[in-house]
Amino acid sequence: MSAEKDRLAEFTAFRHRMNERILAEDNQVVRRFFALDTQTYKAGVLDVKTKEMLGLVASMVLRCDDCISYHVAQCKDVGVTRDEFFEVFSVGLVVGGSIVIPHLRRAVDFLDQLEAGNAAGQAENCGEHA
Repeated sequence: MSAEKDRLAEFTAFRHRMNERILAEDNQVVRRFFALDTQTYKAGVLDVKTKEMLGLVASMVLRCDDCISYHVAQCKDVGVTRDEFFEVFSVGLVVGGSIVIPHLRRAVDFLDQLEAGNAAGQAENCGEHA
């Protein structure tokens, strides 16, 4: 398995394992926050694709690589095209400024891997949205 595939598999496995571990605790605040996060990204007045693109922009501006990877995978799963991704990346870059550039690099690298099929099925194995 290549280093990229290892990284993708590790990211997904860790995220899934830790979400299960965290949600197994008897803490209603944490459980409710995870549920709120999951509910937020369901279709409503805004469709799931739009919400995931918004999540990707917010993640870029907040500079959270785990969140960026998650939303890139989710966006890919809901049909965001490469041209749409780069418009989303443009918004994140303009709002966040030059400090977002390293995160943009990792986002594009992750997208390239998804498009190459190296992360097939990764997003669906992530468990809860959060």
